[in-house]
Amino acid sequence: MICRDAQAMLSAYVDGELDVPTCLQMESHLADCVACNAALERVDGLRASMRAATLRYAPPADLEWRVRSAVRRESRGRATVLQRVWRWSAMPAVAAAAAALTWFSVVHVGRPGGEQRIADELVGAHVRSLMVDHLVDVPSSDQHTVRPWFNGKIDFAPPVGDYGANGFPLIGGRVDYLAGRPVAALVYRHQQHVINVFIAPAGEDRWRDGALNSNGYHLLHWSDGGLSYWAISDAGAHELQELADLLHPPHS
Repeated sequence: MICRDAQAMLSAYVDGELDVPTCLQMESHLADCVACNAALERVDGLRASMRAATLRYAPPADLEWRVRSAVRRESRGRATVLQRVWRWSAMPAVAAAAAALTWFSVVHVGRPGGEQRIADELVGAHVRSLMVDHLVDVPSSDQHTVRPWFNGKIDFAPPVGDYGANGFPLIGGRVDYLAGRPVAALVYRHQQHVINVFIAPAGEDRWRDGALNSNGYHLLHWSDGGLSYWAISDAGAHELQELADLLHPPHS
């Protein structure tokens, strides 16, 4: 990474918007670059100034009285005076209604649903597997080694396959946790991308099959044979669908 690229991404780095590989490249560059560290300090200083700044305007205490007086003077003798007074008196009620609507939207509409919570857990598990030395518990591309390794560790038998000939070599597997229960995680690689495939018994809550994006990652969910599958990676949605078709061909 060169300084020009690093400084262009400083704001995104500070806001936590970079994906994990780019973030690691940025941190490696900042460890040795004095100029970019100085630019980072300026960005941090600007953010601190904005947080400390008082940007609210407090109107004078007599503003309402002066406005009301001006309205009365201008409207005296006109038929529109009652309409204007009504508009003014109704403003607190309108503001209260708007505040109530905003509260409802934040508390109810903005609350993440079950699928979003699962997606957040998946992203967290995927990122942790890349950042710490826990990508796999059983490093092997041999499905006859990986599949029996899960015996006694989880209460179901995950289907395991190696698809290196199709561009998706199996790296290994591990036990992870999703929605409070242990699940199987199969790890594949596609070019420079790591793909985690989480497998668990399908529960009473049936998540919708299909793709979605969360925090810069592509996720794909499908169900088959009483099992629920989630594939997640920074690879494209098309690549995830290719792997899903290899795990469970459409004609099966």
